[in-house]
Amino acid sequence: MEILLEHQVAIVTGAGSGIGKAAALKLAENGAKIALVDLHQDELEEVKNQIEAIGGKALILKTNVSDPEEVQSCYQKIIDNWGRLDIVFSNAGINGKVTPIEDLEPSEWDLTLSNNLTSTFLTVKYAVPHLKKSGGSIIITSSINGNRVYRNIGMSAYSTSKIGQMGFGKMAALELAKYHIRVNIICPGAIDTNISENTWKEKKNLKKVEVPIKYPKGSQPLEHGPGKPEQVADLVLFLASNLSSHITGSEMYIDGAESLL
Repeated sequence: MEILLEHQVAIVTGAGSGIGKAAALKLAENGAKIALVDLHQDELEEVKNQIEAIGGKALILKTNVSDPEEVQSCYQKIIDNWGRLDIVFSNAGINGKVTPIEDLEPSEWDLTLSNNLTSTFLTVKYAVPHLKKSGGSIIITSSINGNRVYRNIGMSAYSTSKIGQMGFGKMAALELAKYHIRVNIICPGAIDTNISENTWKEKKNLKKVEVPIKYPKGSQPLEHGPGKPEQVADLVLFLASNLSSHITGSEMYIDGAESLL
């Protein structure tokens, strides 16, 4: 099998679980050195061990990606260790509080926007000086929510952050094209991850704003169930590699036709 990312260095945020973990392993399998970024040290240790078991190299960077100083420090450590940066997978995020707009506290809004949208800005901003040296690929995890789906009542903060990532990614793609830096946005639907752990749903309050929807049989037509993190990782590998060398500023939906219902 061709090694697509030999000698390249990638940073993956939210690398401790779910899509981030699957992508880190997939990129490592294809030759990249991986900077693993998350807040959960034990999960990062497990991913690092898995990467090293297949002969790869990984660096653990426990980082709050919504903190500018921590993100800057994170990149400096990558450069100090490996001397370069080629791939940025800005994937960290939360669902946050799921509740009607009138019940959503400003602090809860800020928490979701900070973890999802501000973290994306910081992850990209502080990567640019390093990527400008020889070009590279930036991949942002957005969502079908806020871009093609608005039926998930109560997710106003989350959906706003996700459509914000789309706009930011497209602006970045045009601005950074002259440096041979590509920027693309992936939009997963339901994926079998542990994101429910950072989802705080107020079911009682949501009943007052529910909009009844009757689905045809099944809500994921292609595979009749949520996607797997490994399927998203395959898309990340494609966008990170030269197989997508002429693709930038594009959004790619990976949802088994869920958002078309």
